Amino acid sequence: MDPVGTGRFLLRYAVGMIRFGISRLPSPDVEDGDWLDSLVARGHDAVELPFVTGFPWNERRCARFGEAAGARGIAVSVHAPYFAVLTVEDPEKRIKTLAALEHTMKLGRALGAHTIVAHTGHIKDRGPDELHELVAEGLARIGPKVRHLGVALGLETAGNDRSFGSLGDIAIIGRRFGFVRPVIDWAHVHAQSGGGLTTRQAFSSVISFLREEFPGWAIDPLHTQFTDNEFGVHGEIRHLPYGQGSLRSNLLGEAAAETGLRMVVISEAREEESHDLILEDLRKGQAVVAPRSAGSGKPLATAAVAFPDPVEIEAEADGYRTIGLDRAVRISNPSKAFFDDQYAKGDLIQYYASIAPVLLPHLEGRALSMARYPDGAAGDFFYEKQCPSHAPDWLVRAPIHSSHRGEPIEFCTAPDRESLLWVANMGCIEMHPWLSRAERSAYPDFAVFDLDPQEGATWDQVAYTAGLIKLILDKLGLDAYPKTSGATGIHIYVPLEPIYEYGRVRRFVEETGKLIVAADPETVTMTWDIAKRGPKVFIDHNQNVGGKTIASVYSVRPRPGAPVSTPILWDELGTVRPDDFTIASIWPRLRQYGDLFAPVLDGGQHLEAAEGLLSIQP
Repeated sequence: MDPVGTGRFLLRYAVGMIRFGISRLPSPDVEDGDWLDSLVARGHDAVELPFVTGFPWNERRCARFGEAAGARGIAVSVHAPYFAVLTVEDPEKRIKTLAALEHTMKLGRALGAHTIVAHTGHIKDRGPDELHELVAEGLARIGPKVRHLGVALGLETAGNDRSFGSLGDIAIIGRRFGFVRPVIDWAHVHAQSGGGLTTRQAFSSVISFLREEFPGWAIDPLHTQFTDNEFGVHGEIRHLPYGQGSLRSNLLGEAAAETGLRMVVISEAREEESHDLILEDLRKGQAVVAPRSAGSGKPLATAAVAFPDPVEIEAEADGYRTIGLDRAVRISNPSKAFFDDQYAKGDLIQYYASIAPVLLPHLEGRALSMARYPDGAAGDFFYEKQCPSHAPDWLVRAPIHSSHRGEPIEFCTAPDRESLLWVANMGCIEMHPWLSRAERSAYPDFAVFDLDPQEGATWDQVAYTAGLIKLILDKLGLDAYPKTSGATGIHIYVPLEPIYEYGRVRRFVEETGKLIVAADPETVTMTWDIAKRGPKVFIDHNQNVGGKTIASVYSVRPRPGAPVSTPILWDELGTVRPDDFTIASIWPRLRQYGDLFAPVLDGGQHLEAAEGLLSIQP
């Protein structure tokens, strides 16, 4: 199985598709290691710390427990205080509740927790629109402080008709805030459905809804809670010892196996015997149903990677076609080796199918220059700008005038998942979008600092140079976002309002780069003559030219291991390496952080003040 990211720790599923644990704090009289060892002995590999009435631990205490849990392969989550909800209106109380939620997430980071569970709040006499607006305002307020912590905020499904937070509500909220995840309390869903979770199919239908509403990486693993319960017409009344109600964990185990969805299941029962019985039935349910197999077709990808949102294909005349997408996409040679013997062409195409929810917004409205590798990463390649005549009719073209040709070039675009798969099937390992959108092709949406280490230069030099650029951009009052190039360098994006022509943006990058070179000419260069650069980091300001393209965020690169151009945090410059993120290893990071490059899409920054400080005449 692929590793599952939980803060600082990478954990693996030890048994089947499900991690199981309990909601409990260890006794202060017992050493953490001894207590955790007792959980492992009972077959547990997860634990949820119920900080439901306050904060019994500080960050140092959390870090100590997190290290001990990580060493034993135990996934940690935290339940935030019950009062830390998002629907409080009183201004003074709202400040406190949001602060409590923020603090819980910071404790979660110290713990290496993967999820902070929180209740959304109460409905009272407010309508859905008012409640969604209130929740969105609260999340927007704490978002800048928590979205980079690497801990997901899990909103728990409501258990009665007085509480806000149906699965549909959480899905709407999750679309707006990339750090939000669903937490399924199966007892709550059972109560709200009037006791509807009494078959495997009922559990599977909930999972199907989640798969429709959330990208696969956001629910892998799906965090859930389980206990038997009593309910009435208004929802859950109280928890019951397992077996006294009508909710059975073996059906959940069967549904997990049938749908192939990995889960963390936390028992919220109050009795030790109930914990053991829930776990026993879960394992029985998993054993009843064989792991999900292909339906009418075969997997697009090989078994080398457990991709989220797998696509299936079926044979046709001289190749294959996808099954179950809005439009069928023709696939050729899916088993052909594309990254030595490690990954096949089908793995590349499946990667793009799985990464589509976060990649597509960065490609929207942009022309693509296609770099085609018909024989894989190690083979010859060629560039193709004009969208080929055999492209399907439904593929959106972007005509952009070419002064060289004296007429428009019709570029391909990838506005949807099917288009992305078609481009990847053409052997396009990399996605090369323009820096500007087609309707405003002369005005880029961001400035790019392309840091390219020359022969003899080290990754540490690249990271150091990126840090210098960050210092100067901070002084200039501009936000910037780094990503690994996926090869050997770093790309730094400065989002802009698309009102500046390429020449002006290029000049800004050039003048900023000159300051960096002046600060450390032994490390950084902008010399155009390659032979004179030496073992330094080259800042290529000429990437900011109309028609030039750069590997997109989340693009695969044609190198061994299939590395991916991946957003990083500024404080990770000294720890990450360019080959840390591949088509196999990027998924836990997405589960932790969502799209760290999302702010680049917001644009909104202006150059005038920075140009003044740099003495640039527009």
